Amino acid sequence: MLTDLEIAQKAELKEIDEVASSVSIPDKHLRRYGKHVAKISHQYLSELQDRPDGKLVLVTAISPTSAGEGKTTTSVGLAMALNIIGNKSFVTLREPSVGPIMGIKGGAAGGGYSQVLPMEEINLHFTGDFHAISLAHNLLSAVIDAHIKFDNELRIDPAQLYWPRTMDMNDRALRQIIVGLGGSANGYPREDSFVITAASEIMAIVCLSKNLVDLKERLAKIIVGRSYDGEFITVNDLNVQGAMATLLKDVLDPNLVQTIEGTPAFVHGGPFANIAHGTNTLTATKMALKLSDYVITEAGFGADLGAQKFLDFVCPVGGLNPSAVVLVASIRALKLNGGASKKDIREEDLSALEQGFENLKVHFENI
Repeated sequence: MLTDLEIAQKAELKEIDEVASSVSIPDKHLRRYGKHVAKISHQYLSELQDRPDGKLVLVTAISPTSAGEGKTTTSVGLAMALNIIGNKSFVTLREPSVGPIMGIKGGAAGGGYSQVLPMEEINLHFTGDFHAISLAHNLLSAVIDAHIKFDNELRIDPAQLYWPRTMDMNDRALRQIIVGLGGSANGYPREDSFVITAASEIMAIVCLSKNLVDLKERLAKIIVGRSYDGEFITVNDLNVQGAMATLLKDVLDPNLVQTIEGTPAFVHGGPFANIAHGTNTLTATKMALKLSDYVITEAGFGADLGAQKFLDFVCPVGGLNPSAVVLVASIRALKLNGGASKKDIREEDLSALEQGFENLKVHFENI
């Protein structure tokens, strides 16, 4: 049996111009990253406002397990199936975080013959969105420490800072750290921490922002800590939202790729559902809705996290109205949720399977 990587490498991809042409995206809005990846200007969405929306389908799952529930695989497969039977379809997904990819989780571009491609590019540096978000995040971190060192006009209390640093890698040694060591030239020593880029507040903000103006307004409202007087300190107080938005200007543009069968796909944004709202950018979903009959999107983790946040928060913010929800539940995941051990996952265990359906029932009721 071929591995996911072998299947991906044997696939014959369409050039990205052909993929864009299949949904009538004008060439002037394409910025190509090689032959098979392109960014589409977020401003193109304003030209599509008079078009009717297609139908939106949300894919979610039961409680996550180490076996995986197959949300991305199901999302990609459903989009390809709709396309094959004559419907114009689109799949919109989150960008993978490199940390989990290099850990035990592996890639996040689907699996088998239900993948988005080019898989290696998507799973690694892709178009640089995560790097830009990390830079904007860490710019703010640097400005905070520089402000405290040089006169501290805002009277920021170093003991009441909420803003961490970030990197897109799993590194538990950086969860709690001390910064500012090495003498007065390096600032004042204080406790600090790192979060993975997918958990950055900036990641969530990017995924909800409509344009650069909206992005700057949302960045300006970030609360970074408190003053010695107990007042909240925001990015607007530090007046750094413009510089942060400059680093993020290209991140707002959705990334166009394709499935293994050539169905168009936007892979854009990547907030974790246990930290933020766990779905791709609103811009990607809203643009796909204007370009196709059906859009398949997924929400991270189980229905009690990603799906609930999507329905209760993302939909009202973005004006979305899903026509259907797909609840994914694999036999392996049901057995693990029913108490089976991972080493016995391939063995028949009807008792664990039956117990696992209790988990499925709760998620179904939640939806």
